[in-house]
Amino acid sequence: MDDTCPNIQLTDTVAIPCVGFGTYLIPDIEASALVNTAFGVGYRHVDTAEGYENESGVGEGIAVSMSEHELSREDVFVTTKLWPGNPEWGDPAKTKETTIASLLESLQRLQIDYVDLYLIHAPFCREQRLNQWRGLVELQQLGKARAVGVSNYSQAHIEEIRSAGLPIPCVNQIELHPWSQKPELVAYLDDNGITSIAYSSLVPLSTWRSKQGQESAKTSQMRAEGEAGRSPFSAMAEKYGVSEAQVLLRWAVQQKHPVLPKSNSRGRMQQNLDLFSFVIDDEDMRAIEKMDRGKSVAWPMGDPTESP
Repeated sequence: MDDTCPNIQLTDTVAIPCVGFGTYLIPDIEASALVNTAFGVGYRHVDTAEGYENESGVGEGIAVSMSEHELSREDVFVTTKLWPGNPEWGDPAKTKETTIASLLESLQRLQIDYVDLYLIHAPFCREQRLNQWRGLVELQQLGKARAVGVSNYSQAHIEEIRSAGLPIPCVNQIELHPWSQKPELVAYLDDNGITSIAYSSLVPLSTWRSKQGQESAKTSQMRAEGEAGRSPFSAMAEKYGVSEAQVLLRWAVQQKHPVLPKSNSRGRMQQNLDLFSFVIDDEDMRAIEKMDRGKSVAWPMGDPTESP
């Protein structure tokens, strides 16, 4: 069986590695070493964001990795995201002009000339959403982003873009895991040639964001799987001879959804990258399909795809 990580085509000229290294909740001071470790074990995609406040550390890690591992810029796929602002939080909305300025500032922190994928982090700021998207389209035309997309957008948010006569995004990065499968949204994205990139793939694990300060909308009820406390993913992991995390990640990539696992452990980084030495069989895929619980839980204040 092929155990290499394939790329998934986003556009005619841009392909994304199906497993990327996620950096949410990694402090800036720790990002460089962890990104370098990730590239050392074989990752070729790193995902960050203006809102993560770790782009400088990620950029340093990319620079060190390219030197130590003899990688060219073309070997490295970099995603970052525009923080659009949210006036409801007292955070001014970005305009088209400040959207363009934001990526230029991100590029300085990342120490690179362009990103491979630039996303709007969430569909906040209804009055400025289209202007922000116009900014991304212009940034792609300027060569500052090879591909542009969105994150946490619903079908209605994307149709808003289409109705304005603007090119639709090639990507929607969404919370996607067996407890939040979003079948209608995923089907819509598939029908429109928009790649679903999955984040928070490991929500069903009891250890997901279990440390203090890692708030989410996940409840204690959702942490328990069955009266005996034994997760069905544990049984599947034993069946395939892998970890529970690998089962959850394999579920996504088996459906052609790139994933973005984060870990501080070199060993777990290697495990999370090893998703192609096994296949989840049809019976288990049908069992997982029945586990859908609906709404996303990663954001403490609720599911951003439901923004008006």
